[in-house]
Amino acid sequence: MDELIEILEDIKPDVDYEGCENLIDGHYLDSLSIISLIAEIEDAFDVTVPAVEVVPANFNSVKAMWSMIERLQEEE
Repeated sequence: MDELIEILEDIKPDVDYEGCENLIDGHYLDSLSIISLIAEIEDAFDVTVPAVEVVPANFNSVKAMWSMIERLQEEE
């Protein structure tokens, strides 16, 4: 999960990613950030994030993103 937080901090610093539960709903991450984030997640964790997974529930917190990554790794 530390690698995921590093990726997020590179894309948008100055956000408390460990404590934030509303990254999308609170407008901390915008659509361009999400596109960059998806590309970084795919490269770093060797997964493919299908369009059906690109929903706010999967990106509102680090925990939600990590759960999605683990699920995608199990599927591949």
